[in-house]
Amino acid sequence: MTTDEKYMQRCLQLARNGQQNAKPNPMVGAVIVSGDGRIIGEGYHVRCGKAHAEVNAFASVRQEDEPLLKEATLYVSLEPCSHYGKTPPCADLIIEKGVKRVVVGCIDAFAEVQGRGIRKLQEAGIEVTVGVLEAECQALNRCFFTYHREQRPYIILKWAQTANGFIDDDFKPVQISNAFTKMLSHKLRSEADAILVGRVTEERDHPQLTVRDWKGNNPKRLVIDHAHPLNIESLHAHHIQSLIVEGGTQTLRSFLVQNLWDEIRVETNTTMTVSGGTRAPQIPANAVVIQSNNYDGNQIIIYQRA
Repeated sequence: MTTDEKYMQRCLQLARNGQQNAKPNPMVGAVIVSGDGRIIGEGYHVRCGKAHAEVNAFASVRQEDEPLLKEATLYVSLEPCSHYGKTPPCADLIIEKGVKRVVVGCIDAFAEVQGRGIRKLQEAGIEVTVGVLEAECQALNRCFFTYHREQRPYIILKWAQTANGFIDDDFKPVQISNAFTKMLSHKLRSEADAILVGRVTEERDHPQLTVRDWKGNNPKRLVIDHAHPLNIESLHAHHIQSLIVEGGTQTLRSFLVQNLWDEIRVETNTTMTVSGGTRAPQIPANAVVIQSNNYDGNQIIIYQRA
């Protein structure tokens, strides 16, 4: 790991602290390193509408360390903003503070930024390095990027299945998850803006779709059928950046057929079999495994589109 990667990794650690309250803004972390390699300031974007990560990092610098800024490097996981929103441009503050170098994890997908912050810093004579741990920085805010680039939410298809590939037992609800994987499911819900099921699942299973075994806000509950189809543009207009689709099979397949998904999470109870029922959807050919874990006999595999 290079020196730049080490400090960018710290930026990512800091950024995750804003997971709940930074929405709909992205999670961002910033670290200020003096010329002799000492961290003299850190910050992250705590809450939407409040100070950005760079502002908080500069505010944390002790008065006696401020002269060190002239030879310091600012590390930030996302391109500094260059426009006036709820807060002033961070690029202007960076220029005012006079740091020698800025290292950026990835470029901002938001239309008001998209490279403008970097250009402003370069035009002011600041050395700028872009793309350090870029994949990790993009992955951290994948919902934010998808929302702005594709004008729709980041879509996660999710289901639990028996070892022989059914999502219920003779078309009746059955507990497939264990206590720990159920908690993980609720953690995922706490991170999403909305959760969706089909009308049949709503009427048959009466799912709560809430965060009960984890701390956080309940996602917005959505139910669709043929009379009330999903409108991606409407979700975008309502600032929904992330959507979990929990089924049933017909609803999940409708997303798969349209290739309208970004991530698939499948939980398999490797010790449970049933005689029949509703078959789980097939994993599409363009799905790539990015993570696989076993939790006391229940395996969770996470796929992303190739």
